[in-house]
Amino acid sequence: MKLRLVLTLALVLPLAAEVKITQKADRIQVEIDGSPFTDFFIGADAPKPYLHPLRSASGKIVTRRFPMEQVEGEVRDHPHHRGLWFSHGDVNGYDFWANERSSKRPKSGLITLKKVNSVKSGSKSGSVSASFEWKEPDGKLLLTEDRTMVFYSDPKLRTIDLDIKLTPAQKVKFGDTKEGCFAIRLADPLNEKHSGKMVSADGKRGESEVWGTRSPWVDYHGEVDGEKLGIVIMDHPSNPRHPTYWHSRSYGLFAANIWGLHDFLNDKTKDGSMTLAPGGAIRFRYRVVIHPGDELSANIAGLYKAYSKTK
Repeated sequence: MKLRLVLTLALVLPLAAEVKITQKADRIQVEIDGSPFTDFFIGADAPKPYLHPLRSASGKIVTRRFPMEQVEGEVRDHPHHRGLWFSHGDVNGYDFWANERSSKRPKSGLITLKKVNSVKSGSKSGSVSASFEWKEPDGKLLLTEDRTMVFYSDPKLRTIDLDIKLTPAQKVKFGDTKEGCFAIRLADPLNEKHSGKMVSADGKRGESEVWGTRSPWVDYHGEVDGEKLGIVIMDHPSNPRHPTYWHSRSYGLFAANIWGLHDFLNDKTKDGSMTLAPGGAIRFRYRVVIHPGDELSANIAGLYKAYSKTK
């Protein structure tokens, strides 16, 4: 009887999990409520870790597929814009942003997997914890990144919480450049050249008003395959230099970046760089929510208020 009960539970419990996380050789797959949500690419071929693609609760793909996939008619600029990623264009003079291996640029750094620490599935949420190494082209270690991502089950929303800690192995300077740092490349239908509209927490709209300004959140919404959908990036109040500046473009780049002041303010006297010494660390927390409708119908202000209270 006990054996039969154990076998029954072994069969039933995996089916009960609503967020299923599965580790493969070069990626970690995330399924929510029985449907694919995204893959976390961590293999040796990836110049930096990234999530691709991101899907809405209805299954619509809301991120650009290039360069991972070749889709007819899709814009193929900026091949370093891979799904959702975190990196920066100037770390001790090395570029971890536009660092495609195919470019063979001598100052390109690489972000490589050190270890997958844990992979957990669950009935309401699942998580991935992993460590990465930011390295100079010759392999010398600049810093270690410890990242935890939590994925949530919801009938209408797809939510990711990201917690990223950067610990320097040597003295590290994050240079002042707009090319960074927490970013998503949206699917073409969501950009402003098609149906997309971006709006900040204080009501600024479009690239001309939002780019280079500060806001605790920005929502970018439009229509994908006949459905009105949006993505919001939320900057946690505990983040350094909160509220963040926005490197958010009409063509679909959607990024939060605290290290680009002279670009954002169009003032060469400004310096947004930051230096970390060994023994120190810097932590970033973001929430990404893929939602139906726009910032008003999705109550983004209310969702941000709830997120801002999380510890």
